[in-house]
Amino acid sequence: MSYNNIRLETDQDGIALVTVSRPEKLNALNRDTMAELADAFTRAREDAAIRALIITGAGEKAFVAGADIQELAVLSAVEARALALRGQAIFRMLETLPKPTAAAVNGFALGGGLELAMSCAIRVATPNAKFGQPEVKLGIVPGYGGTQRLPRLVGRGRAIDLLITGGTIDAAEAYRIGLVNYVTPLEELLPFCRGWVHKALANGPKAVALALEAVDVGLDCGIDEGLRFEAAAFGLTAATEDRNEGTRAFLEKRKAAFAGK
Repeated sequence: MSYNNIRLETDQDGIALVTVSRPEKLNALNRDTMAELADAFTRAREDAAIRALIITGAGEKAFVAGADIQELAVLSAVEARALALRGQAIFRMLETLPKPTAAAVNGFALGGGLELAMSCAIRVATPNAKFGQPEVKLGIVPGYGGTQRLPRLVGRGRAIDLLITGGTIDAAEAYRIGLVNYVTPLEELLPFCRGWVHKALANGPKAVALALEAVDVGLDCGIDEGLRFEAAAFGLTAATEDRNEGTRAFLEKRKAAFAGK
C-alpha cells in the first residue's frame, strides 16, 4: 500500500517511525489516513524486522488534532457506528502490538489524536502539547476508545471531568495525572523516544511481549484472570533460551545477548 497521509520509516535498529502527515489539517484523521495507519500497524505486527514503533505528527503544532470534522458532519447513525468500530479495531491493533510503542506528542492531541496516543504503551510530550476529548462540544462522544482508555490511565473522576466538559489540559497537568509518562523539549522528543525504545529492546523480546500482553489481559479481565495469565507467562519465559542467557549473564556480571528464543 502506498501512503499519502502518513510516512513510515524504519532505521537500522528496527525502530519504525510513523508520522501522520497532514499538517495543513493539523494531522486530522480522515478515512484514508486511518486506512494507512491500519496498513502500517499490520506491517509492524507481521514484519519481524520491525522491533518497535514510534508515532508522531508532522509539524510543530499538532500530533493529531482529532478526526476530520467534514467527514463526521455528514455521517448517518449506521455509518458513524461502523466508522467507530473500524477505528477501534485499528487502534486496538496498535494497543496489542507485542512490541514497544511510544507516542511522541508534539502539539495538539485531541479527540482521535488522544485516542491514538493512548493506544501506545507510553506517551512522551513536548511542553506545548495539549490533550483532550472535546467530542461533546460537537454533540458526539469519543468513538475510537476514549471513554475506555482514559479512565484506565487517569482514573474515573479525572476521565469524566475531561470527557463531559470537553476541556483540554497541558503537558504538565497530563504528566501530573499520569496521562503522559515524560515531558521533553521538542528537539529532544524523538531522540528521547528512541532512547526509551532502546532500553526496552535491550531486554528479552519474548518477555517484553508477554509483559505487554499480561497487562492488557489483567486490565480487560480483572486481577484473578490476570494473575493466572501472569503465572502462565512466567512459565513460558522460564522455558526460553533467553531466560537461560539472562540469568547466566546476571551471574557472570555481563550484558545479556538475547536472541528472542
